[in-house]
Amino acid sequence: MRLILLEEYDERTMELARPIYDRHRRVLLAAGRKIHPKYVERLKQMDIRYVFVEDAVSEGITLEELLDMPSWMDAIEVVQQTVDAVRKREPLPLRTLFKLAVKLVDEVKKRKVLAVIPATSLATEVQPYAHAVNVALLSLQLGKKLHLNDLQLRDVVVGALLHDIGKEIEGEEHHTVKGFEYLRKDREISLLCAHMAYQHHEHADGSGTPRGLKETNIHLYAQICAIANEYENLISTEFVPPHEALEIIMARSSIRYSQQLVRLFVDTIPAYLPGTTVKMSDGRNAIVTKIVEHMQRPYVRYMDTHEEISLVDHPSLLIVGQAVL
Repeated sequence: MRLILLEEYDERTMELARPIYDRHRRVLLAAGRKIHPKYVERLKQMDIRYVFVEDAVSEGITLEELLDMPSWMDAIEVVQQTVDAVRKREPLPLRTLFKLAVKLVDEVKKRKVLAVIPATSLATEVQPYAHAVNVALLSLQLGKKLHLNDLQLRDVVVGALLHDIGKEIEGEEHHTVKGFEYLRKDREISLLCAHMAYQHHEHADGSGTPRGLKETNIHLYAQICAIANEYENLISTEFVPPHEALEIIMARSSIRYSQQLVRLFVDTIPAYLPGTTVKMSDGRNAIVTKIVEHMQRPYVRYMDTHEEISLVDHPSLLIVGQAVL
C-alpha cells in the first residue's frame, strides 16, 4: 500500500487500499476497487488530492507508521463537533475534547514513529478538521521530543486542536486575536492553549502577526504549533512532498522558527513515507518499505532485485530524491 496524489492514479495497475469518505463519514468508494475515470473527476471536484492504493510496486507495505483510519476519523469528528458548537454559540464539548487529548497523548507516547495523513485525502468540508488533528499530532511529537510531561502534552494537544478556532468567529484575517479572546474566557481551558491560538503566526524574527513578537517572547507551545501548522499546510494544501516540506521549514529557521525546535522537529518526521519511490545514491530506484526508529534512515526495497535493506546498516548509501516511475 502507498499514498499517492490522485493525478498519479493509474486504473490499469492500481486499486484503492483504503475507503474514501464524504463529509458525513459515509464511504464514497470502498477499498479493493478501481476508480473509474468519472469518479476521479468527481474526487477532484471534492478537492480530494491524495488516495491510498495497492499495486505491485508497493506489495507488502502496510503503512503502520500512520494513525489508523478509524482513530483519525474519530478525532476529526470531535473537532467538527467543537467547531459546530462555536458556530451555534453553544458550550464547547470539553469533556470529549479533553478525552481525545489524553488518547492522542497515549498514542504518540507508545510509538517511535507516527506520520500524518494529508488533510486533502478527505473531502473539502472535512479538511479544516483533519488539519487541526494533524497539527495536534505533529505538535505532540515535537513536545515528546522536548520531554514535556503528560499535562503539558495535553495542553499542547488542546491548543493545537483549537489553534484556528478564531476562523469560525471572524474569518481568516483576525482569527488569531478572535481565537485568543474566545478561548481565554473559558476557565476550563488553559490560558496557554489560548496563547497557541494567539501566537501561532508570530515569527522568530518579529515579522509575524498579530503583534510582531520575537522568538524569546513567543510561548514555546505556540512555537511548536507554528512549525506543525506550516508543515501540515505544505504537505496537504500545497502538495509538497514531506522531504521538501522539511527542507522549506529548515530554510525558514531563525527567520520564522527557532533553529533548535526545527532541528528537533526534523528528527521526529519521516522525510520519506513508506510507499515513496526514491532514487538512491548508487543510481538505483527503490521504494521505502518501513521506518523503525531513525526518521531519515528507513528500510528500502530495490526495484530491480527486490532486496530490502536498512539504511542504518548501510551508512554510505543515501536517498538523493524522489523517483518517478
